[in-house]
Amino acid sequence: MALLAGLCAEHAAAEGVRHGTDSTPADGPTDRPADVRAALQGSWTVDTDTGGFDFESATGSFVGFRVQEELVGIGAATAVGRTGEVRGSITIEEATLTDVTFEVDMTSITTNERRRDQRVQSALHTDVHPTASFRAVGPVELGDCAVSAGEVKVDVAGELTVNGVTRPFTIPIEARLVDGTIVVVGSADITFSDFDVQVPSAPVVLSAEDHGTLELQLLLVRG
Repeated sequence: MALLAGLCAEHAAAEGVRHGTDSTPADGPTDRPADVRAALQGSWTVDTDTGGFDFESATGSFVGFRVQEELVGIGAATAVGRTGEVRGSITIEEATLTDVTFEVDMTSITTNERRRDQRVQSALHTDVHPTASFRAVGPVELGDCAVSAGEVKVDVAGELTVNGVTRPFTIPIEARLVDGTIVVVGSADITFSDFDVQVPSAPVVLSAEDHGTLELQLLLVRG
């Protein structure tokens, strides 16, 4: 929870500056349990206006991947790709997540090495399949205590569509309510060949793994 706690602190501090208040949420939400539970009910959509991201850190919404590779003259390295072009929403009813639907503009993915960007686009066939999506396949029980505390750690099972291929996929997430925003972080192992994606190659790349990490960070605001 350390990453999430740090992000929440940064987000709340930014909100305090924006609204002219002094926010110090390091110890978590201060609302009473009944207030938090009531505040969580309803629909929430992705906020793509707040914060930002690069390939090392982020204070805004993004979806991306990490892949280990071996480079000539360098050795082991990590290829990182991210995009902030994410749309979607969740719905919470009582202590249940009843709907989760997200869509990502894959044509907007950039990486930590610009020369790699076009190869990634080609590998993902974004000219034919420009978007990827995830949707939960059923309700997700969050737990009364977790909802009342405004902090949730849960696995969300659903269907992930990449490159026009849909597979069952489960994403472990951690979420916290802070200053009217639900902050969600999550990551899961992904095998690219499961989605008919061939990892890009180049003369400088000795090898690249066929699996990596799908990672996300989403700021959700009242829909």
